[in-house]
Formats: sequence, structure tokens, C-alpha cells
Amino acid sequence: MIKHLQIMALVSIFAIAAGCQTNQSTSAADVKAENAQMDQEAKAALKSLYTSTPQARVLAQKAKGILVFPDVLKAGLIVGAQHGQGELIENGKVTGYFSTTAASYGLQAGAQKFGYVMFFMTYSAMNDLKSVNGFEVGVGPSIVVVDSGAAKSLTTATAQSDVYAFIFDQKGLMAGLGLQGSKITRLDR
Repeated sequence: MIKHLQIMALVSIFAIAAGCQTNQSTSAADVKAENAQMDQEAKAALKSLYTSTPQARVLAQKAKGILVFPDVLKAGLIVGAQHGQGELIENGKVTGYFSTTAASYGLQAGAQKFGYVMFFMTYSAMNDLKSVNGFEVGVGPSIVVVDSGAAKSLTTATAQSDVYAFIFDQKGLMAGLGLQGSKITRLDR
């Protein structure tokens, strides 16, 4: 029975990985359409976050950059994987596209879709993201994942960390959700 469950988990991980491949041959028009769709999804994700957590809008006004991942898919059974694509916004303009990927193992089962936004509060944290190919969450600048309780007391005066992350719009059923160990990589588009 356990071997059967492990095989099902591996099949689900390979299915996610296959769906996330970005090495497909695409024309300039296709890339432009993908970017436009990502821009719309990122704006909708930010609007959703700001509606549910108004304190995030306050952080956004002081942030040096905002990295938005509107749709991240996580699935697994003992072994899990997650992947999503997003964009970096600086001074109201999109300056790059990124992917987020993570693998995990342990007591987990299910599938879930969620979004997350990272507010980069310092230029040094922004430089870490932009200069390293493969920025890893939990290595480098200090990152605080803000829950709804902590968000209520968060102000620009109390915000002292390099990066603040908000996870929102969770859909699906999966125990455990975190960003630790996620690798963020710039996309060539």
C-alpha cells in the first residue's frame, strides 16, 4: 500500500513539473501575450491581498520592489513539489518575470493552489534577488511571513525586516504551507 502511495506521489510531482516547463518554443507574440496575462493576474492578486489585508498596501508604498506570484500549485503525497510564475514590480513598472519552485518531503498529502507576495523593503534585499540566479527563501536577507494576526499590528514604523511575505487565496486541501526553501529564478522573457 505504501509503495502504491509513493508511486502516486511521484506521478503527481512529474505531472506538475511537466506542466511547468518553460523551455517550449514560443514566438515573440506568444511571449507578449503571456506577459500581458501575467500582468493582469498579478494586479488581481495584489487587489485581493490589499482587500483582505489592508496593511499590505501600507508596506507596498514603502517597498523598493514587490514580487507577486498569483498562482502557485503545490501537490504531494509524502514527497511534494510546488511551482508558480510571477513578476517583479518596481516603482509601479514590471521589471522582470520569475518562477518559484520548491520540493519537500515528510508528512503531507493533497494539492493546493495559493498566491504569495514578497515586499522587498531594502535595496540590498532587491540586489540579492536580482543578482543571484536562484534566490533561495531563508538564505540571505531576513524574511518574515506575515499571518493575519501579525498583519493587524504591522506599520511602516514597526516594519524592520528586509522582506515581508504574505500568503493568500489558498484553495484546495493540503496540510502545511510555507516558503522556506523555495528557489526563485529569473525567467528569460
